[in-house]
Formats: sequence, structure tokens, C-alpha cells
Amino acid sequence: MQWTDEGIVLGVKRHGEASAILELMTREHGRHLGLVRGGTGRAMRPVLQTGNLVNAVWRARLDQHLGLYVIEGLNLRVGSLLSQSHAVYGVTHLAALCRLLPERDPHPTIVPMVETILDHIGDATVAGALMVQFEMHILSELGFGLELDRCASTGALEDLVYVSPRSGRAVSRAAGEPWRDKLLRLPAFLSEVETPEPSLQDVADGFAVTGYFLLQRVLEPRGESFAEARESFVAATLAGARRAAGAD
Repeated sequence: MQWTDEGIVLGVKRHGEASAILELMTREHGRHLGLVRGGTGRAMRPVLQTGNLVNAVWRARLDQHLGLYVIEGLNLRVGSLLSQSHAVYGVTHLAALCRLLPERDPHPTIVPMVETILDHIGDATVAGALMVQFEMHILSELGFGLELDRCASTGALEDLVYVSPRSGRAVSRAAGEPWRDKLLRLPAFLSEVETPEPSLQDVADGFAVTGYFLLQRVLEPRGESFAEARESFVAATLAGARRAAGAD
């Protein structure tokens, strides 16, 4: 068995004296593990950093075996991100989100989305909005997608400003007004195709929506909760966006 694919490094665990077990999120083969001989050595250490894009050749006698990886670095971006706190937390959180997906289950849209987030992670507001959209996509990939294109109560297609925490469906301003204190706020960039750049409040509201449903529908049924990296990323992103807005 052999295949070649590109993937994002999710994590590495030492194996024996010099080898490492590498976890990748690949374009065509999903979240996939393999053994890298010499993976803890000086030459490979900068390559096998969480968030880097690599080319991987995987070989095994049988498909169910762990297999061996031969790795070549393609985009070793992580070293340039270490000076930005929100970027470090973001890389860690992206890896945690990818680990919610079943191992070896193909999800070809994931790697391009992660690449886009990492390419824009220097802009706190943009990175925050992209992360919210990625969390929405993870919900959909796991079968828990939200229905935000029409009002759950009236069927209206416009002025959708709330999300029902019970159904995960959008609610219009008029229909939701009597229960506004019990509903989640729906930022336009999650429900409309063409929107202006999201505001700081929009990003915060988006994280509240995705965080609620990830916790309720994915993590808590597994007996899990968010890792500290998500809370730290959200806080650092919003703080960075505030500083940028103040500088303007």
C-alpha cells in the first residue's frame, strides 16, 4: 500500500529513541497517522511543527497498519507565527478541531480552509471570522450543520438576526423579538453570501454561536470540553482586533 498526499501537521509524539508518530490532516486521506524514522532529529524537527504544510508519502504492507511516512516540507510557516499569541493559540485550536473528525475519513475541504486561515492569521479580525466559519464547517462535516438560510418560525429569508439554541436554525428579528434574551445573536457573515467585513462584535457573536453548538452537539456527548487554546485564541483575537481598530 502506498499513497502520496499533502497535509497539515497536527501533532507529533516521540516513538523510541529517534522516531516519531506523525499526525497529519491530509487533503485526500483525512486525518492520518504514520511513523517517521528520525522524526525527532535536528533535520526533521523544524518540519514537523503543528501548522506546517508537508508532502507525505505513506507506505504500509496492509491498509490497517500504522505505516511509514516520508516527509518533505512545503510551507514551514509556523516559525514566523510564534511572535503572535493569537496565532499560536489558533494553530493549536485548528489541530484540536481537525481531531474531532474520524481518523482516515476523507474531508477534502479541510486542508484548503486551514491553509486560508493560516495565510491570514496575522490579521486578527479576519482570522477570527475565518475561524468561526471553519468551526461552522466542522459542525457540518460531523453532521450537525446549522440551518441559517431562513427563519425557523416564519420561513422568512431576510432580517435573520438570531439563532435558536434548541434547533440550530435562524430566527428573524420580528419572530424572535419576544424571546430575544433566550436566543443567540446571528452575525450576517454566517448567514449571507455577500456581507461587509465583519465587525468585532460580529466575530464575538459568531464564536458564541459555534462554541455553543460544538459544545452541546459534539464535545459534551463525548465527555469532552474545549481545550484552553480556543478560549485563549478568542480572547487574543478580539484583543488584537481592538488594538488594530484603536490604531486606525
